[in-house]
Amino acid sequence: MRVGIVILPEYRWLLAEPKWRAAETYGFDHAWTYDHIGWRSLVDGPWFDAVPTLTAAAMVTRRIRLGTMVASPNFRHPVPFARSLLALDDMSGGRFTLGVGAGGIAGYDNEVLGGETLPPKPRVDRFEEFVTQLDSLLTSERTSIRGEYFTSVDARSAPGCVQHPRLPFVVAANGPRSMRLAARFGQGWVTSGRPEDHHDETGEAWWRGVGELAKRFDELVDGAAHVRRHLSVDAGPAYSLSSLEYFREALGRAEAAGFTDLVVHWPRPDGVYAGRMNVLEKVAAEVLARR
Repeated sequence: MRVGIVILPEYRWLLAEPKWRAAETYGFDHAWTYDHIGWRSLVDGPWFDAVPTLTAAAMVTRRIRLGTMVASPNFRHPVPFARSLLALDDMSGGRFTLGVGAGGIAGYDNEVLGGETLPPKPRVDRFEEFVTQLDSLLTSERTSIRGEYFTSVDARSAPGCVQHPRLPFVVAANGPRSMRLAARFGQGWVTSGRPEDHHDETGEAWWRGVGELAKRFDELVDGAAHVRRHLSVDAGPAYSLSSLEYFREALGRAEAAGFTDLVVHWPRPDGVYAGRMNVLEKVAAEVLARR
């Protein structure tokens, strides 16, 4: 099992830099940040863009993989975003992974731009266009695709990605169409469980749900052995770093369900993902360092 950590882009760089350095020192395999204009209960607080945040993180780390968890077409257009991704891939020395999803049905990213709330089918249609064009923009010298939601006209992609044939995608998906998209374009698949299970107080329905999603993914994509399975575990009812014991339990349950990667969140002083730094340090010393 590989373990990654999300560092929310809410800190001025003076405070954020030590966290990114520590994520590597602690032994995490990958580190991520959210790609939103603003996010849920934190929308009125400090918030920085994912691309410069990850660029800065690339400059102060050497080994750890870096990525978005997750970018979406809610406010990104594939042509300019592909240029940003090429730069991130280059500046990180080929350590960048694009986490990408369809985007929330509703939320600040849509509202702040005055966008319409798309029903499920058009939202997945847009997502498919977004991923298809990004794939072409990162692998082809020129891309011309005219879609319903996005159009690329003779878009150049020089100099191309450091990683070949392009930087890897980790595709967020719960439904069958998006899962097939993950198998087609993704080097990884990520889920945070079924939305209806997020308020399960005992946690058993959530864990049962993620296990069922993992089985569905395997069935739909006929195994897809090349695709790693990521679980964003803090969408469940308990925070993964609430204690060393619970982290170990979550790690074991995720592995038993067929996941290859567990993604946790850096502890915050209060509110969402509230936790204690000493638990993170224990996880690093007693779990990550002993793998």
